[in-house]
Amino acid sequence: MDLHILEHRLRVTSLSKAGLERYTHGLIKLVFLRDKTRCKFFSLTEMPDDYTLVLDEEGFKELPQTDYLQVAEATWLALNVVSNGHSSTSSQTIGVTKIAKSVIAPLAQHNVSVFLLSTYQTDFILVRESDLPAVVHTLSEEFSIFKEENGESVPVDCNNVTNGFVKPKTAASPTVHPVLSPKNQFCVMSLDPDTLPTIATILMDVMFYSASLKALPADQDLDYIRFFSFSLIDGYISIVVDTQTQKRFPSNLLLTSASSELWRMVRIGGQPLGFDECGIVAQISEPLANADISAYYISTFNFDHALWALFMLPALAKGIFFLSERYMSVSFRKLQYFFLECISMNYWMMWSWVIVE
Repeated sequence: MDLHILEHRLRVTSLSKAGLERYTHGLIKLVFLRDKTRCKFFSLTEMPDDYTLVLDEEGFKELPQTDYLQVAEATWLALNVVSNGHSSTSSQTIGVTKIAKSVIAPLAQHNVSVFLLSTYQTDFILVRESDLPAVVHTLSEEFSIFKEENGESVPVDCNNVTNGFVKPKTAASPTVHPVLSPKNQFCVMSLDPDTLPTIATILMDVMFYSASLKALPADQDLDYIRFFSFSLIDGYISIVVDTQTQKRFPSNLLLTSASSELWRMVRIGGQPLGFDECGIVAQISEPLANADISAYYISTFNFDHALWALFMLPALAKGIFFLSERYMSVSFRKLQYFFLECISMNYWMMWSWVIVE
C-alpha cells in the first residue's frame, strides 16, 4: 500500500455560534462559489456550541480573524492511504477500521497525535507538519510514501526526511475518556458538486440556522445531539447528517452506499480533549478493527466522534470483548460499560463508561 502526503497545508479552527453572522459570507463562498476561491480542502462540522472548520491556507484567508474564532497553533498535513492507485475500498470494513492497525496504532505508539476526518470517499489522517519526520520514520517500513507536489505524486526520500530525527519517547498509556452516546441515527452520504445550487437553500438552512430550531429537552445529552458534517475536498462532497435532517434533502440527489445503512455515534471526551494527547483514536479504532467493525471517525476542535453501522450488531458483541479487555487493565475503581437496547425491530448498541470515584 501507498501513503500519500497531500499538498494541502491545513488549519484547524473552532467558530463560536455567537459569531456566526460575521462568517456566513466567507463560508457561503467556500461552499457554493468554488470558482471564486482557490480553497481545495474545506470541512465544517457543527456541534451544539460551535463549528469546527478544517481548511487549507487559501480557505483560511476567507475567515475574518476575530475573538469568535479559535485557531489551533499547528499547521497540519493530510495523509491518505492508497491501494492499487485508488483510496482503499477493497476491505469488507470501511472507514477508519481499515487503517487502525497499519497507521493509527503505530503513530500512537510513537507519540504522534492525529486528527482524523473520515468522509464518504476516504479517511484523512491529519498530523502536525512538525511531526512529519516521526511519521515517515514510523510508517516507511509498512508503506511506500509519496508527497504531492503541484498535483504530482513524488516518492519521498525517507532518509532525507528523517535526517537528524530523534526517536520520541514511548507514548504513555492514553487516558480513558468518558463517552456520550446519543440516540439519534446518522447517514453518511455524498452529492454531485454540480447539484449544490439545487439544494443551496436547504443546505444553508441546515448549516447556519440550526440554533433557531425548536429547543431540545433538558435531557438532550442522553437523547439527541446536534451533529452535522459537510466536507468539500478536492471536488468530492461528504455529508454526515441525522435521519431527521436527511428528510429535508431531495432523496434523488443523495448518494449513499448500496445498503443505505444507518449509523450510531459516540462522542469521546467529557471535557475538551486538546491536541497533544496521543492514542485517543487508537484506543477506539484498534479494538473495533480486531472485531472487523466498520467505523467512521471525525475529530473536532474539542471532541472526537466515532460512528458504526446499525447492521453490525453481531460484530459489536465481539467488539465489546476487545474493548473490555483494553479498559479493564486501567486502574480505576469501577468501569461501568456497554449496554444494549432494542427499539422495535432495529437493534442498536449504546456503550459508555463512567468513572466512579
